[in-house]
Amino acid sequence: MSTGNKTETKDFILLGIDPEFKHITAMVSIILLIYMASFIGNTLLIFLIWLYSHLHTPMYFLLSQLSLMDITLTSSIVPKMAANFFSGWRSISFLACGTQIFFSLTVAIAECILITLMCFDRYVAICEPLRYPIIINPRVCLQMIAMSWAGGALTSLGHTAFTLHFNICSPREIPHFFCEVMAVLRIVCEDISVYEKAVVITSILVLLLPLSLILASYVVIFLAVLRMNSPEGRNKALATCSSHLCVVGLYFGPGMCIYMRPGSAHTPKLNQGLFLFGPIFTPLLNPLAYSLRNKEVLSALKMLMGMCQSTR
Repeated sequence: MSTGNKTETKDFILLGIDPEFKHITAMVSIILLIYMASFIGNTLLIFLIWLYSHLHTPMYFLLSQLSLMDITLTSSIVPKMAANFFSGWRSISFLACGTQIFFSLTVAIAECILITLMCFDRYVAICEPLRYPIIINPRVCLQMIAMSWAGGALTSLGHTAFTLHFNICSPREIPHFFCEVMAVLRIVCEDISVYEKAVVITSILVLLLPLSLILASYVVIFLAVLRMNSPEGRNKALATCSSHLCVVGLYFGPGMCIYMRPGSAHTPKLNQGLFLFGPIFTPLLNPLAYSLRNKEVLSALKMLMGMCQSTR
């Protein structure tokens, strides 16, 4: 509809990183470098797991899926953010905004589910080692992956549709560097207090409940590790568990701060900072946590480097 020289549009304007941040150009450049390093690191980890047979185990198969999710998450946020910043064109269509919300939220929820299932894998491997090949078989691994993606997609679909059905105030300026649920809710012209409570309840189910299961499982796991007679087996178990616990903290911490605070839609600066650390910086640490502390991955990396040198 047109009125005079004004045209009504459903496009959004992404305001980007808060202008009060100093040296924004340097910050965006660093984010791009982190994204490229994360993309390369996670792709390399997936390639190593696919290439070498000694990494064809359930734990590494699940880890490769986590890396794939990391790549998807950062790729749904960073390229558009960087393109908008360097081009100065901050507009994003209604469809593109909804797509960005859907994919970023899908992957974030799927990661929470997958990390919880990875804890179950560690529990069975340490507490039920003789039954591990029976319980965690290839079919179960595929079911874990399907459950993670399906749970993330279904939950995200509901939140995306519900968020975008609200009446948006003009100007349609989102105080964030990408389309994110809590940021979009900030420019809604309706009373969303009930829906904000629904977001918190969903967050409890998606974040707090899995985290409680993870912590309870690790209590049992550490008790089993303490009863091990072999120092080598104890150290190996602790190494894999510590890597997983590190990933748990990096993923669940920022998510709980963003989505489990009532009225968090009204604190854009804090949310931006948490998203800079969580979905952007954490995927870089994931392959490092599992490679630098894991002899099997390091040996595969050395084999690949030796192969590359021999072909020169």
